[in-house]
Amino acid sequence: MSHRFKTGLEQALGRGDYAALLDLVPYAKLIGVQCSRSGDELLFRLPANKDNIGNPILPALHGGVIAGFMELSAALHLLVFTGAPGLPKIIDFSLDYLRGGHFRDTYATCQVWRQGRRVANVAITAWQTTPAEPIATARAHFKIEEPPRP
Repeated sequence: MSHRFKTGLEQALGRGDYAALLDLVPYAKLIGVQCSRSGDELLFRLPANKDNIGNPILPALHGGVIAGFMELSAALHLLVFTGAPGLPKIIDFSLDYLRGGHFRDTYATCQVWRQGRRVANVAITAWQTTPAEPIATARAHFKIEEPPRP
């Protein structure tokens, strides 16, 4: 793990400053991902941004931006809650689009369903109006690095 990455992770965990961690991920900066913590849950936010529009007539978010936002949210969620020494590597990602992603803020939460020593399964839900009306759900499998043994 690079010193910069380790410092960003320490700030995120110690101070709840997830901006320092997100700044280390170029795609997160590109699409504008934000993160906050409420108790034991991380809330990811993708602010409305004209650069993320895929269909300007509706206007609607690009499906790839929604997928990238959800995948990145799951990876960061795992990183924060597992104490992994580096960003988890995606193995598989399956996404179900349920509603159109309109030009407004989008939110996502994640839940780790199963974590082994090397693989973790994460469920991701994205919504815009209310969590009860998701615009997409996804399942992701990640390879995680084991923390170094003492």
